[in-house]
Amino acid sequence: MGRQSRKINRTRVARLMRVNHIVGRHLRRKKRTMIADKTAPCVPDLLMRDFSADALNTRWCGGITYIAVGSTWLYLVTVIDICSRRVIGWSIADHMRTSLVTDAIEMAVAARGGHVKGVVFHSDRGAQYVSWTFADACRRHGIRRSMGRVGSSYDSALAESFFQGLKRELLHGRRWTSKAQTRLELFRWLAYYNRRRRHSALGYLTPIEFEQRLITSTTLSLAA
Repeated sequence: MGRQSRKINRTRVARLMRVNHIVGRHLRRKKRTMIADKTAPCVPDLLMRDFSADALNTRWCGGITYIAVGSTWLYLVTVIDICSRRVIGWSIADHMRTSLVTDAIEMAVAARGGHVKGVVFHSDRGAQYVSWTFADACRRHGIRRSMGRVGSSYDSALAESFFQGLKRELLHGRRWTSKAQTRLELFRWLAYYNRRRRHSALGYLTPIEFEQRLITSTTLSLAA
């Protein structure tokens, strides 16, 4: 099916929403998932809130969020390529041990064919990210760690924005009781996000489409 689109300004959208009694989704107050380790070595902030990248595999970011399942929790970790907004690595578990973040970074490395030396990975200063195990995983792959300040969501704005979109579009207003079903729904949404969800920051392309065009453009430039 071909694409069809029509430009429309925000005031018209707001008016149509009022007329049809449509209200945007509002998220509940978030559960705290970051517990800083004050004894860990200092890692610099290499992004300084500049969440932009001109090429793939130069800047990644990630974070941890929670999903309520009955009276318990699942935790989701993501690794996002800042250039394309594509989720290239993720991990889902019912614990917050360090393996949660190392599994996600290993998946991202594998997705990029192992060629990630020099990539900057930006996160918050949660205990999982400042652990020696995660630091060693990054060191082995040549990944440069970057971290924002403790308690500043603006320093991890792109990861926070991704999680907010996930919760609005998939989790809001739904009650989850099965961890297996929740995992499946998260996997489906991540696939949808990469392959079908368009982004204004990408010229209304999906992350996969944006990467494909970027790679084609780079290849043609090198061949010229």
